[in-house]
Amino acid sequence: MNVQIADINDTRKTLTVTLDKGEVDGEYKVILGQFAQQVRLPGFRPGKAPAQLVERHYGKELREEFKGRVVSKAYRDGLEQSKLNVISLVDVEEGEVQPGLSAAIKLTVDVRPEFTLPEYAGLETEIQPTEPTDAEIDAVIEGLRSERADFKVAERPAAKGDYVRFGYEGTLDGKPLADIVADKAIYAKAPQTWEEVEGANEGLLPGMSKELAGVKAGDKKTVTLGFPAEFAAAPALAGKTVAYAIEVQEVRERALPPLDEKFFKENQVDSLDALKAQVKQSLSMRKDYENRAAQRRQITDALLAKASFPAPESLVASERDGVLRQFIEENMRRGVPQEDFEKNKKELFESASKAAVARVKMQLILAKIAEAEKIKVDEQDLNSWLMREAMRSGQKPDKLAKELGKDREHIRGIQQQILFDKALDFLVSKATVKTASAPKS
Repeated sequence: MNVQIADINDTRKTLTVTLDKGEVDGEYKVILGQFAQQVRLPGFRPGKAPAQLVERHYGKELREEFKGRVVSKAYRDGLEQSKLNVISLVDVEEGEVQPGLSAAIKLTVDVRPEFTLPEYAGLETEIQPTEPTDAEIDAVIEGLRSERADFKVAERPAAKGDYVRFGYEGTLDGKPLADIVADKAIYAKAPQTWEEVEGANEGLLPGMSKELAGVKAGDKKTVTLGFPAEFAAAPALAGKTVAYAIEVQEVRERALPPLDEKFFKENQVDSLDALKAQVKQSLSMRKDYENRAAQRRQITDALLAKASFPAPESLVASERDGVLRQFIEENMRRGVPQEDFEKNKKELFESASKAAVARVKMQLILAKIAEAEKIKVDEQDLNSWLMREAMRSGQKPDKLAKELGKDREHIRGIQQQILFDKALDFLVSKATVKTASAPKS
């Protein structure tokens, strides 16, 4: 056997593995023997049929199995002799593979890049104070009250936070909007809808919530709304200024429940002090979680800034496909039209590629840190992941485990992600921590 290595780039190589005639014939002899033992031919007991007869009856299947064995041997022996740290097999050129001849198999592989780990212990991170302020606690309690608020008819002009029931009909340059957006009739007119006055979240019609301040039941008026230049929900209105004739039907004000025994019971406490303590603990836990996530981001950014090595193309391509798939699925759930993806295909591809390169580099760094620190994935790690995933998906753990057992590649991917998470948690545990100054009340 002879192995020749050629560089395509820093992380992609070709291995031309030449097996001599004796090695090729040895593989053919093995596969022919296996076929002869397994096949049944009329007039012969299993394993007793002549080789020539087996070849005649099963020539096509025999040749396919034979080629597969030769390529596998070339790949296996080529990696052993070359000592390359291969990440993935990118392409195979078989050439001519025939008994009685030598065979040259050309393998294209991506290899793990060589790099020296930067100093990773003691990386600087900054966190926010975890002690909730009185204002933050009060805001959460007000939010709890808002969730249980009642809405009573208000015999006065609408103010911020009120809800207005009204009907509307739009025109664009004097033409009924119904003729322009027939497929999106909700943007043309409706006999009634509700809108929060000056609400934090934009309603169906951009800017309408601000126009409702000061209106009262029975009012009729025309308001002018400008749609954003990129309005995916109704492209025909993008960048247009639309006139809406509205008729106010009712104004309702939010009536918050009192902080009484009933309210405390609904929140599983018996007093205002107990509720504040409960909210304080919850806020503190959330801030701690946010701090840990921020530390992970800061550590990732710091390590990536020092990552001056190339990312293997096959890993980047796989990661990029995953980023694009996730992005498209999320936007489809939000109702973004397919044509928008087509228009921005180039920008999306470039953005996904950039994100993929960063992810791959970080994974390579974390894998090397895990190796240096002897961080492993054990059965307890897998069981913990299994329980979390079962709770998240609403499946039974044993059923989920059974399904995963059918897909070894998926299990390897899970193990790898757990390893990366453990390595990143290790870096957080070794980081230096600075607490930012608390904001002034």
